[in-house]
Parts: sequence; structure tokens; C-alpha cells
Amino acid sequence: MTTASETYQRVRGPLADRGIDVGHVRAKERSFRLDGPGVDPEAATNAEEFDVGFVYPSRLMEGAVLDRRLSVPWVNGRDAVVTSRNKAGVIATLSAAGLPVPRTTLVSNPVDESVVVEAAADFEFPVVVKPNSATRGVGVAKATDLDSLLGIVDYLDLVHDYRATGDKSYLIQEFLPDARDYRAMVVDGAYAGAVRRELPPDALAAGRWKHNVHRGADARGVELGREGRELAERTAAALGIDYLGVDLLETDDGFVLNETNARPTVDAATKYEPGFYDRLAGLIRRVAKSE
Repeated sequence: MTTASETYQRVRGPLADRGIDVGHVRAKERSFRLDGPGVDPEAATNAEEFDVGFVYPSRLMEGAVLDRRLSVPWVNGRDAVVTSRNKAGVIATLSAAGLPVPRTTLVSNPVDESVVVEAAADFEFPVVVKPNSATRGVGVAKATDLDSLLGIVDYLDLVHDYRATGDKSYLIQEFLPDARDYRAMVVDGAYAGAVRRELPPDALAAGRWKHNVHRGADARGVELGREGRELAERTAAALGIDYLGVDLLETDDGFVLNETNARPTVDAATKYEPGFYDRLAGLIRRVAKSE
């Protein structure tokens, strides 16, 4: 695994119980010797002893080097990570597959102000503005009227002026104020559990609205109904990703598919279906044998 965070710590024991040893290879904030042998001094074991990679590194440039050194198949490879990271591409793909998604418009910066005004005319305020490629709710804002939307766009213009900025696009998306926020996990094509993410009452009273765990929301295991389970599975199938976190928003009118994550954090086992780790171990073994 290329992460040493919560997921690594949580999966090591359960996978070891199923005969799968998990080692860590540091993929960022280090140096890589490019002209030397494949043995990686930062790995928990020698690179040639790995059979399969879990998920491709989040930093794609470093990932290309590590991928070459490891020479293993990935449960979720580079294509899966890139596909899921592109929020606009996910929404477009799911919509084309007939799946419910929130009303969303992609704006490819830089554009004239008139383009933003025209795009906003299709929405009722408030609206959500989010960078197309960010994660963990970073950079997501709520615009309450046209003036505040244009102010957010002015800020994005400043950020995007830096040449090193890669994806300059952003989304304008309908705001669903009373929606219930779920993260469903799909493993090898099948629903494997879900959590509901919710800010504590004092945060909601203070006007906060982003139910990201990394923003302080609580994630508790829930029994997701048949509709939500099927939508999660159909999302993974439409994107062709074997191991996927699917973010669903539920209103009184039903579910919409909001985002996906091909590098999802694994929560406590009690929050998933009883066979979660059996299914995950089976997927890892299948990928390892595919090479």
C-alpha cells in the first residue's frame, strides 16, 4: 500500500487473518533514485516481493516511478484513480448511463463573466461551486447569489493564473440543503456497506454544511436501502472500477449520485457488511493472479 494512514492501519490485521500480508511503500515526500536497481529502501520489504498494489498513488508523477519499480497489477490502477478524480467526467458518464445525478455545469476556465452568468441562469441559488479535481471537500464553496458566485470565480481566476495549476475547471452544482449524505462502498462489483456522514448539531447551527469526515463530520454505519445499494453498484459498473467509494445524497425525492472515490478510506469493520474483508481479500487475490 502507498498510504500509511487510517486505511493501512485498519486493513492490515483483517487481511493478515485471510493470508494476505500488507506492506507499505512510501510514495511521496521523499526522493527516488531513477537510474538504480528496483529495490526500494523505503519499502517495508523489497519491491520484487510484492504481488499486487492496492490503489495507485494519489500523486500521479511519483506514481509513475513507483509503478515502474514495483511492476505489479493494481486493484485500482492509474486509470481508475484518474477517472474517479474527474468529477465532471463521472457526472457525465453516470448521466449518460441513466443514473440520477445533481444538476451540474462544468466551467472550463478562463471564461468571460458572461459565460458564468449564463451558466448560473439554469440554477436557483444557493449553488455549490467545487474544483473539478479536488478531494475531501477542499475548495468547495456555496454561493448564495450571483454576486457571491462571481466573487468566488474571481478568486478561482487568481488561483488559476498560476501556470503550474493543472485542472482549471470547476463545477456549478445545485445545492440540496436537506439531503442526507452517504458513502457506500463497492467491492468487486457488489455493495459492501455504507456510512452516513453528518456534522454535529453545533456545527450545523453555526452554518456549516459540508458533511466531509475530514471536516469534522461523524460517519456511522447504516443499513442502506435497496435503491441506494443498486445505485452504488451501477455506478461502479458504469465507471469500470472494482473498488469504489460512492457518495450519494438522499432527499425526499430519492437519491442522486454526487461523487466517487477510487482511493476511499476504509472505516471500522463494524460499519460494513459482515463479508466485507472476505470480498476485499478475494478481489486482491483475483488481481494478483491476473498478471
